[in-house]
Amino acid sequence: MAVRIIRQPNKIALLGVPTSAAGLAAGPERAPAALRAAGLVEALRGVGYEVTDLGDDPPQLYQPDEESPRARNLPRVVASLEALKPRVEAAVKSGALPLILSGDCSIALATVAGVRRYFRNVSLAYFDRDADLNTPATTSSGCVDGMVIAHMTGRGAAELVRFWGEPPLVREPDIVLFGVDRFDPAEEELLRRAPIRRYLATDIQRRGVGVAAQEALERIHGNTNEFVLHFDADVISSEDFSATSFPGSGGLRWEEVRESLEVFATQKHLAAFEVSSYNPERDPDGSGAKRLIELLVSVLAARLRALPEVAQPPASAAPQPSASPAAPEAESESHDATNPPETNQEPAAAEGSNEQG
Repeated sequence: MAVRIIRQPNKIALLGVPTSAAGLAAGPERAPAALRAAGLVEALRGVGYEVTDLGDDPPQLYQPDEESPRARNLPRVVASLEALKPRVEAAVKSGALPLILSGDCSIALATVAGVRRYFRNVSLAYFDRDADLNTPATTSSGCVDGMVIAHMTGRGAAELVRFWGEPPLVREPDIVLFGVDRFDPAEEELLRRAPIRRYLATDIQRRGVGVAAQEALERIHGNTNEFVLHFDADVISSEDFSATSFPGSGGLRWEEVRESLEVFATQKHLAAFEVSSYNPERDPDGSGAKRLIELLVSVLAARLRALPEVAQPPASAAPQPSASPAAPEAESESHDATNPPETNQEPAAAEGSNEQG
């Protein structure tokens, strides 16, 4: 029996994921509580949203893990994903936009898997300074946070690759790395061969933020497929925002990030919005939290203006499987992510100056 999702553009389901397990230090797990305490819910309600705060998952903290130097804290990372996935499913089914606050980036696996419970074709806009394409075989740190896209596409630790029953969780041509400017050698080599869309920070600035973001959406079929927006706060230049675990100079400036986020967030096919890597330990006076809230609220207010209807026409959805991908007999408007529409089948063409390497 099909489930019909009726979008409610004025509703947000807030989910907290207090985890730092995939990182290299504790601290970011405090992000959901810090952003709530700084007034995120009240600010969203102030611009017209109905916000349902669904609370936090159990904390999963970073701990030294010398027994697994190539993929640290994997059991804690998996526990975090298993807790989040059904909550994302419930939020999507409600018709609200899931807004997920997390300490690290690993939760993208659970978010995409939760959205795929109801939609066959799900793309990913990964707005992050890092490519996160390392694997346990190529990493120099064992940081699972730096392996998110690799696991999304079926490479890496078996525990995470198999989190979705029929990997890959997202096809490579349906992923865009947006704002990247930090690569390890193995990531550069992979990107020379893989059809993953990528937009370097310098190319975005050269071409214009709006043009690059719109093109990125078109390339991952974000105008027709549901997509998840992952936003890592370290994509912002440290000249403008440094309350992250890995700040760095250069990259995209504050207003460039705002403009990019608005392009992504005002799309009707946005299925979930993740915010990761704000680190309260690098923000002792709380000013970074307030600034980040101002950014998020501004972007989401633009979404509300762009999608003013209280309830849009129903989006067809795939049947509910028990544990893995949507079955092929879903309604015709939904497509099978393992057998995407014909227009998605061709390998990615070279993207000129947007390619690294």
